[in-house]
Amino acid sequence: MLSDIEIAQQAKMLPITEVAAKLGIGEEDIEMYGRYKAKLSMDLIRRMEDKPAGKLVLVTAITPTPAGEGKSTTTVGLAQGLAKIDKSVIVALREPSLGPCMGVKGGAAGGGYSQVVPMEDINLHFTGDFHAITSAHMLLSAMVDNHVQQGNALNIDPRRIVWKRVVDMNDRELRNIVVGLGGKAHGVPRQDGFDITVASEVMAILCLASSLHDLKERLSKIIVAYDYNGKPVTAGQIKAHGAMAALLKDAVKPNLVQTLENVPAIIHGGPFANIAHGCNSVMATKTAMKLADYTITEAGFGADLGAEKFFDIKCRYAGLKPDAVVLVATVRALKMHGGVPKTDLTAPNVDAVKKGIVNLEKHIENIKKFGLPLVVAINIFAQDTPEELEAVRAHCAAHGVNVALSDVFAKGGAGGVELAKEVVALAESGKADFAPIYASELTLKEKIATVAREIYGAGDVVYAKEAETALKDFESLGYGNLPICMAKTQYSFSDDPTLLGRPSGFTMTIKNCRISAGAGFVVVLTGDIMTMPGLPKVPAAEKIDVSDDGVISGLF
Repeated sequence: MLSDIEIAQQAKMLPITEVAAKLGIGEEDIEMYGRYKAKLSMDLIRRMEDKPAGKLVLVTAITPTPAGEGKSTTTVGLAQGLAKIDKSVIVALREPSLGPCMGVKGGAAGGGYSQVVPMEDINLHFTGDFHAITSAHMLLSAMVDNHVQQGNALNIDPRRIVWKRVVDMNDRELRNIVVGLGGKAHGVPRQDGFDITVASEVMAILCLASSLHDLKERLSKIIVAYDYNGKPVTAGQIKAHGAMAALLKDAVKPNLVQTLENVPAIIHGGPFANIAHGCNSVMATKTAMKLADYTITEAGFGADLGAEKFFDIKCRYAGLKPDAVVLVATVRALKMHGGVPKTDLTAPNVDAVKKGIVNLEKHIENIKKFGLPLVVAINIFAQDTPEELEAVRAHCAAHGVNVALSDVFAKGGAGGVELAKEVVALAESGKADFAPIYASELTLKEKIATVAREIYGAGDVVYAKEAETALKDFESLGYGNLPICMAKTQYSFSDDPTLLGRPSGFTMTIKNCRISAGAGFVVVLTGDIMTMPGLPKVPAAEKIDVSDDGVISGLF
């Protein structure tokens, strides 16, 4: 059996000019990054604004387990399946972070025979977008400390500098550091720390910006610190936003690549799905919708995190109205939610499937609350029995939802035709009546309570003193109308990662809140959310190598 990278390296890629030509894009509207990658020009993006939009389909999943769900693989395979039935389609994905690629999670380019290529490039440096975001973020960090060093005209309290540094790598040693040591000439000593680049507000801003102008405006609103009177200090006051935007002028342009079956793919941006909204860029999605009849996109983690933020943050700001949702599940993962340990997942166990299916049931109910039709895609494995699959079908049928089997990992687009036909029927049905789950006019606490109770199933929400104070401060500063971005474990509906299945009536604790004023949301922290991951005991990087001929191996 071939590995993902071996399959990708055997792909017969088209020159990116030919992929662009499929979409009616000429060479004058792409900026080449080698033979198989390109950026879309801002002129093209502007010209697309007045064109009619195609259908938008979101791929999301049940609550993640170590058994894996295959969301990215299903997203790519669905796009290839749509192409198999002669639909005009683009897949729109996030870019992978180097940290997880070198750590344990793996890349975000799909798997098996449903991948985007060139896979090695996409999972490593790609077109340099993340490096540009890191540089822009670090420029602001340097300018904040320099402002304090050079007289501190804005009266910044060094103890209340909230703008950390970033690097696109898992490095636990950088979570908490001290900077400015070495005497007066070397800066003002203070506590600091690093986040991973995908957790940077600059990343979230790039993915929500509608234009280069909007990007610069949002950058200027970033709150970097508070002065001695408790008033916020912004990147605009530091006068960093212009230079930051200059560093991002190419990174803001969406990237064009292709799938293994030469379906056009736009890959752009990569915000975390807990500390940020977990979706690819607004410009990429909206441009894709103007270039094809169907745009297939995804949101990070399970539907309670990624999909909720896609609907309540991205769609709210971008004016997007999805036409259908694909909810990915596996029999193996449902068994885990039913109490089966990972070591026993290959053994048939219909009772465990029926017990764990309550997790799928809750996600179905949640998606319907946004007024959207959905299909459940079962990412099948050889060990799945007919009885187990029938248990899923019967349960979904009772909720008025169809199930489509997806075999896109092994068969590519051919394994996604059944799912593609279901998606076309849903998207063309006119059943979508999308609306966010809460109104902007609600207070921040009312928004938090709505998500906690309606989406997670919480019985009560309690607040630590720090969270109470932060929410009051944000509302007094005029940020009460912003959407909320809930940061919680991806492994449970609750804030306790050990509670699998469908926990209900639990008390959710809000530990603290942060403001992402440039991105335009309030981050609500529950549990122990890590914004700088560490490497595992055996990092994936140990297996990655490159031959004397430049051929990469060990990358998935």
